[in-house]
Amino acid sequence: MPSHSLLQLGPLLPALEDRLAQRYSVHPLWKEPDAAAFLAARGAEFVGLVTSARYGADQALIDSLPALKVISSFGVGLDAFDLDAARARGIAVGYTPDVLNDCVADTAFALLMDVARGISAADRFVRRGDWRTGQFPLATKVSGKRVGILGLGRIGQAIARRTSGFDMEVRYHNRRALNDVPYVYEPTLKGLAEWSDFLVIASAGGGGTRGLVSREILDALGPEGYLVNIARGSVTDEDALIDALVHRRIAGAGLDVFTHEPHVPEALMALDNVVLLPHVASNTHETRADMARRVEDNLAAFFAGRPLISAAV
Repeated sequence: MPSHSLLQLGPLLPALEDRLAQRYSVHPLWKEPDAAAFLAARGAEFVGLVTSARYGADQALIDSLPALKVISSFGVGLDAFDLDAARARGIAVGYTPDVLNDCVADTAFALLMDVARGISAADRFVRRGDWRTGQFPLATKVSGKRVGILGLGRIGQAIARRTSGFDMEVRYHNRRALNDVPYVYEPTLKGLAEWSDFLVIASAGGGGTRGLVSREILDALGPEGYLVNIARGSVTDEDALIDALVHRRIAGAGLDVFTHEPHVPEALMALDNVVLLPHVASNTHETRADMARRVEDNLAAFFAGRPLISAAV
């Protein structure tokens, strides 16, 4: 018989939902016609919350669940969570880092290659029939170039390792320098941007990094520099980025994330010097299966009285 009552905030992988339903009593909040009324009437029933990086858990939701003891999230992003509210209540928060590092890093490098060499643009060129009447424009060499990484955490380091096969030089900017990495630390983001041929954003989202890649940083990257973002759209000033792309103050951008997903500004979609992906950096069968298993393992560890496998709080 299922034990422990869990509230599920939004849809997850069907296989994960099936396995959770076999083990727990799960209620899908998003199917309620009036979620606020449901929480007011039954919020005290739930000891666990299953959510994702997309939906998070804000203070209002946490406050509506007085018996809540554990949150297990599908994803690595934490900017949609009120971690202070969870910490104040002693609520354990689990998420799914590490298991998605490789696929996110692969996507970052795919975007870097695509925007520099014009892979997607060349595909459109062929499909339009333009090859019959002209030659595709020259692109930018990738090998031997300089890669600056904003946020040298797990994913940032996985991206850095991939550059070795292309004989690229790597520098990074964090809040503080790391002692155990072979890459040069740039103390300012502006300095990193000025040095870089490619500036890759791999930092956390949230209020502390909102708009960090500003017009000033984009101007420092310059008209031969490229921006790649596989982190959070909020890290970049999207209006400034559009302006820089339109006026060619930077050479191009590869974006998997946007400020108001799934809305992508029409101005971006009209440009041929930007590659646009629908937030799919971790979207492989293997990685999503590993993420689902981590959601389950975090819950299982908590209810067995053990530390969470991957704890944010």
